[in-house]
Amino acid sequence: MREWWIHVGLICIPLVAVYLHIPPPQLSPALRKWHSAGEVFHFRGHNIFYRDSYGALGSSDVVILLHGFPTSSYDWNKIWEPLTQRFNRVIALDFLGFGFSDKPRPHRYSIFEQASVVEALVAHLGLSDQRVNLLSHDYGDTVALELLYRSEQNRTGRLTINSLCLSNGGIFPETHYPRLLQTLLKDSSFLAPVLTRLTNYMLFSKGIGEVFGPYTQPTDAEFWDMWTGLRFNDGNLVLDSILQYINQRLKHRERWVGALTSTFIPLHMIYGPLDPVNPHPQFIRLYQQLVQRSTVTVLDEHISHYPQLEDPTGFLNAYFNFINSF
Repeated sequence: MREWWIHVGLICIPLVAVYLHIPPPQLSPALRKWHSAGEVFHFRGHNIFYRDSYGALGSSDVVILLHGFPTSSYDWNKIWEPLTQRFNRVIALDFLGFGFSDKPRPHRYSIFEQASVVEALVAHLGLSDQRVNLLSHDYGDTVALELLYRSEQNRTGRLTINSLCLSNGGIFPETHYPRLLQTLLKDSSFLAPVLTRLTNYMLFSKGIGEVFGPYTQPTDAEFWDMWTGLRFNDGNLVLDSILQYINQRLKHRERWVGALTSTFIPLHMIYGPLDPVNPHPQFIRLYQQLVQRSTVTVLDEHISHYPQLEDPTGFLNAYFNFINSF
């Protein structure tokens, strides 16, 4: 009988140790280079990471890039240099709780706060009087819609939007299908603390791989960089708090979809149609029905939820065609 308990103890001790602390992975050379090229500014006592690159001479155009969940500004790395050849300034940030930014806990993360982070960055960079172009993806789409609402309603006056390009974001709750783990994390107060600690590289890479197309899967190094960005500052432990944005989308649908359907600024949607989170054709049909002033680019049928990483050339062509059309 005593031997049985010894065996249980020998199994449980390493499991508890793993549950309590898993050291984060080291930054790869590529991720270290991205990090070293950035800076931080302070927002309500927290450090926010951002990159600000000066590019095309003779242009005053500014583009701000808003990344998705659960990744970071590094999502834009494949199109960064081409963007600097078109824009005078290319700016991206890691939202609070993401990437190289602080990940406070406990903390009530919200789309409203993230929009305020963007406004604070714009003020920090002295761009409050500058018309800026927003290019967003996934989670960043909803942040962009809150910024659009504030701009249209003149609530803050800190951001003047020149154009907005969205991509593969769950802006309509009725056509958004979160992954099982996301649903468990956002809705289960009991399971969430356990799941966030037990989430590992294998589970993460499998989940991320499911939202990429079969012919456009990340390389092992790219999977690892995404995981490293998530684990930086123990970001896995705040996933459940951040995922409340899905519930916020439902609660504030009228505010954010209303801003999208009523605006007169130039709008565009770049869409990977193999996306299981915002599936084709339901998502794009509803978008075209409700947002009739927007132009749309549907990429090749094998492109999925991360179009800027899966088809950077197609994504850039679509974006430049849009940005040069007005």
